[in-house]
Amino acid sequence: MTDLTRGGGRTPDSESTGKRRKKGRSRGSRNAIIVFINFMLGLAVIALIGGAAMFYWGKLQFEGRGPLQQDVTYMVPRGGALATISDGLANAGIISNPLVFQVGARLSGAGGQLKAGEYGFPAGTSMQQVLEKLVAGRSIVHSVTVPEGWTVAQIYARLEGDDALMGNLPPMPAEGSLLPETYTFTRGTSRNELISQMSDAHTAMVEQIWATRVDNLPIDTVEEFVTLASIVERETGVDAERPHVASVFINRLRQNMRLQSDPTFIYGIWGGAGKPSGEPLRRSHIQSDTPYNTYVIPALPPGPIANPGRAALEAVAKPLETDDLYFVADGEGGHVFAQTLAEHNRNVARYREVMRARGAAAAAENSDAELVE
Repeated sequence: MTDLTRGGGRTPDSESTGKRRKKGRSRGSRNAIIVFINFMLGLAVIALIGGAAMFYWGKLQFEGRGPLQQDVTYMVPRGGALATISDGLANAGIISNPLVFQVGARLSGAGGQLKAGEYGFPAGTSMQQVLEKLVAGRSIVHSVTVPEGWTVAQIYARLEGDDALMGNLPPMPAEGSLLPETYTFTRGTSRNELISQMSDAHTAMVEQIWATRVDNLPIDTVEEFVTLASIVERETGVDAERPHVASVFINRLRQNMRLQSDPTFIYGIWGGAGKPSGEPLRRSHIQSDTPYNTYVIPALPPGPIANPGRAALEAVAKPLETDDLYFVADGEGGHVFAQTLAEHNRNVARYREVMRARGAAAAAENSDAELVE
């Protein structure tokens, strides 16, 4: 018989043992892969939970009450990048976290839409509200009012003193070339830009009103039109009177009479700066030899004496139809008109009586006040 226990042959037991070892290694490899996958899935779940927590925290920070304890204004610079703007807002105490603000801006698609300007932020403004305001450009609006009848010099003095404007003023334009109006602007607007706006507005309005003028006016050019409107402007501040005042000057021009307007010789002596408040008017002023003195020259002055507004321009373009050649103050802020010199002289005498009575009453009040003291 052959001895099966000798030689290199495998026994059934050894074969089964090998099979068991292979199965063990296979199961171990599979277990290691499963463990690794489970580990990675666990990390993913943790990361997901962490990310969700961070997103929720960031959302609360972005939408929640901001750190401001009181209302503030803040200037967002021109050309600033999102990171620069967010850092500036954080440094000013308007937002609590510049990174959250940047993420919120980018996620909303507004990262490149933030507008420069001066903004007002109430206490507790959230980052979301800050972003919405900057995207909408709801910056603080300033205004400057130029009264009708001001000279260019007076307008320049007002703009020079407005600290919301930037830059130097350009050389002074011609008198009567700027439109009196209320102009709105944002902080940082240049003074030159505002002057250009006033000039453009004046040109547009003059062209519009000049085109609607009545026929047969004794003025031939736009320059004469603005000049006469400036005189009307300086003679009365009552809107309803302007067409009547304009009619007096139109009638005088038609009859080749001197206009005899006080504001013209005042401008001829003191220019756009105006008469000093403590300087009384004298007869020598009325007789002054300047090209603007309509007590001397038998025509319009060589140019405007102020900047007329819409009402004065419209009054000259469509004056009241009258035969009046004179007017004088009535002592109540308005004027009385006359067709003849005799009637005018009576009005002047009446005005002087009113002023004398008013002066006497004022003196009596001062005397009573001194007695009480």
